[in-house]
Amino acid sequence: MKVLHITNHVQEIGNGIVNVAVDSACLQAKSGHQVAVASAGGEYEPLLASYGVRHFHLDQSRQPLNLMKALWRLREIIQKFQPDIVHAHMMTGVVLAGVLKSSYGYNLVSTVHNEFQRSAVLMGLADRVIAVSHAVADSMVRRGIPKHKLRVVANGTLGSPRHRPLQDYQPISLQGSAITTVAGMYSRKGIAELITAFSKIAQDFPQAHLYLVGNGPDRSTFEAMARNTPFNERIHFEGFKPEPQRYMLATDIFVLPSHCESFGLVLTEAREAGCAIIASDVDGIPETLDNGQAGLLVPPKDSDTLAKALKQLLTDPIQLYRWKHRAQQNLERFSAARVNEETLAVYRELVGGQWSVVSGQLPVVIFSSVNSQQSIVHSQQSTVNSP
Repeated sequence: MKVLHITNHVQEIGNGIVNVAVDSACLQAKSGHQVAVASAGGEYEPLLASYGVRHFHLDQSRQPLNLMKALWRLREIIQKFQPDIVHAHMMTGVVLAGVLKSSYGYNLVSTVHNEFQRSAVLMGLADRVIAVSHAVADSMVRRGIPKHKLRVVANGTLGSPRHRPLQDYQPISLQGSAITTVAGMYSRKGIAELITAFSKIAQDFPQAHLYLVGNGPDRSTFEAMARNTPFNERIHFEGFKPEPQRYMLATDIFVLPSHCESFGLVLTEAREAGCAIIASDVDGIPETLDNGQAGLLVPPKDSDTLAKALKQLLTDPIQLYRWKHRAQQNLERFSAARVNEETLAVYRELVGGQWSVVSGQLPVVIFSSVNSQQSIVHSQQSTVNSP
């Protein structure tokens, strides 16, 4: 079996879809499979090469003329690589691979990462549609994707080939009681509500500092908002950091106040680092926090309730410690290795009896596609006899 990932890019910019795709490709290659990624390139190319993952250049920019060029280029890649599975993670990749599918006979798999986008319904063009949480699967059923096509493979990046073991990271020095988020600077991430909530409790907790780790198009708006509070000197815009674990290890309370969130991968890393967690009770986040057993859940777009939750933890050190401890329980299911195995099981449903076993292994190549504001595809490979 050969599987090809199509991604918009493999840049190191904190894009969750890209991160998962890179993890999957590396782990598949490590298992002895053939793996390829088609993308516009980026900083992760040397990492992919070090694992033996082949990279094909593919520009999927959405200008009409360029899309025609991308279709022709993808056709060349498929003819050269001859994949058995094409795994697309964004709409452009699904459409391009869908156009060529009948001519080349591969099976098409898609992964829905951002189901809140209207174009996500196009992911249903694939033979199998992977949802990153049960909430995403339910949403796609409501939008008309047949249940028989859907499979849930919950996200996970712990043990990522992109990162060193957590114990190898040196915590960064943060001031006072550190409240942190690691997120793109987008309105849908709830950054405005977090700044507002912090402003509500900052006077009562003068030792508290807010750290906003990440970049994005709305950053200047949030910076202006912070400047208009009396606590601007305690609100720190840190920008994108390739090693956010250093912040998490020094953080008391990690907050993800998203308006919508298919899964919330960053929460699994905050849990591993031992942060007490507050996050929105929306979409896939409750699943990521064991339905409230591993973190406090608050309504989205509700700065008052978020402020109360912050106050609750800052007031009671014993409760804060308990939530830190609870966050670190039951983390095995968030491993990148588990994601890899479950994705391979989806592939095997499609290729089933089509392949004879050679040395017990199947080669895999994957295509995934991603926008700069989205994350990319992931795919996986393993032995025929793997569970």
